[in-house]
Amino acid sequence: MTIITFISPDNKKSTVTAEVGTTLMEAAVENDIPGIDADCGGGCACATCHILVPDAFKSSVSPMEEDEQFLLDFLDNRQKNSRLSCQIEITDELDGMIITIPAQ
Repeated sequence: MTIITFISPDNKKSTVTAEVGTTLMEAAVENDIPGIDADCGGGCACATCHILVPDAFKSSVSPMEEDEQFLLDFLDNRQKNSRLSCQIEITDELDGMIITIPAQ
């Protein structure tokens, strides 16, 4: 199990235990994390699971694919470390990661 902390748009911290092999979006939805709507259920089709990955963990997450890049391009609040949580599989290397959820 991996420990992940989510910081919601209203600055509420929620620390969860997540199963390796699931996605960050699944961990957020299972734990009712505010700001992760996941309207498409993880199909990389809506960008309602937008997160900011800390620089210290950028090399530990899978590279961004074209579909994710395309969806992020439409966000007004996109940042250099923006990702979709449905596209990031939880691994042991992500243990201790603190994820920020930007305001919509």
